[in-house]
Amino acid sequence: MNASAGHGAPGGQRRDPTRPDVRFLRDDSHMALLLGRIAPGGVPPLLTALTGLLVVGTLLAAGHGRLTGITLFAPVAALLLSGLASGHPHDGRSDWLVPPVLRVTEYGYLAVLGPASGVPGPLVFVLLIAVACHHGDDVARPAVGSTRPEGVRAAALGWDGRMLIIAVAGALHALAPAYGILAGYLAVLLVREAVRTWSATPVADVRADAAPGDGDTDQGGPRTTRPCHADGGRPAAGTNGEA
Repeated sequence: MNASAGHGAPGGQRRDPTRPDVRFLRDDSHMALLLGRIAPGGVPPLLTALTGLLVVGTLLAAGHGRLTGITLFAPVAALLLSGLASGHPHDGRSDWLVPPVLRVTEYGYLAVLGPASGVPGPLVFVLLIAVACHHGDDVARPAVGSTRPEGVRAAALGWDGRMLIIAVAGALHALAPAYGILAGYLAVLLVREAVRTWSATPVADVRADAAPGDGDTDQGGPRTTRPCHADGGRPAAGTNGEA
C-alpha cells in the first residue's frame, strides 16, 4: 500500500482503475507497513510471500493442522517477512501474484487450523467469508475510482493482524471464541461501511409525473405517463432518503 495514498478523504481516495496499485491490494496492517520502512524497495515481494506460504503449508501439514505453543506463531513470523516487502513498488513482472499468495496463506491458515483444533466448521466458514468480503471490497472499489477509507482498512486489522490474533488465541486455548468474535467484528465493520457508503451515494432526481398534456388524445384514449424532469413533477425518494 502506498504510504502517500491519502485514504482519509470521505469515501476513500480516487484511483485510476487502469493502473491498480498492487501494494494496496496486499491488505497490510500497521505492523507490515512499519517493517516495510526498514528496507524500502530492497526485499523482493513475491519471494518473501512464497516463503511465507511454504512455511505455513509445511507446518500445517506436519502437524496435521494442529499447531501448539511457539509453532502457532511460526507462520505469523514467516508471513511478517512479507511485511519487509510492503515498501517495494511491486513493479516486477510477477509481483501481481503477491496479493493472491497472501490471500491463500491467510485463508489456508484459518481454514486448516480451526477445524483441526476443534473450532466448529460453520464458525470457520463465517470468518473466512467475512475476511473474503473485506478483500472483495478492496478489489471492487478501484474499478469505480475509490478505495475504502484508511480508518476502515486499519480497523479490519490486515492479514498479519488477524493471523496474530488467532495465534494468540490458540496459545490461550481460546480459538473458538476468537474465531466467533473476529467473525462478528469483521461482519459488523463490513455492514457499517456498506451502509455508510450507500447512504452517502448521491441519487439522481427522478420525476415520476408526466408534463401536462402528455399522452392526451382527442378520442379520450388512455393517458400514458413517462418520467419527466419538468419542474411540475414529483421526485421519487432516493436510496439515501433524499428527495
